[in-house]
Amino acid sequence: MEIFELEGHDFIELCDLLKTTGFCESGGRAKAVIAEGQVKVDGNIELRKRCKIRKDQVVDFNDQSVRVK
Repeated sequence: MEIFELEGHDFIELCDLLKTTGFCESGGRAKAVIAEGQVKVDGNIELRKRCKIRKDQVVDFNDQSVRVK
């Protein structure tokens, strides 16, 4: 599992997290996989592209996981 540091921010939007971590090659691709129901946040499918991901949440996509710190 990867760790993503918020570095003083309160949250990161889900589509930006997928792009920043390299799980998706672009923001457009990130938005597409979210809309297709391929992304889970804390074990639940998340369809909101701009969902605010906060500290201690876990995002799963394509057999990869990232925990936000």
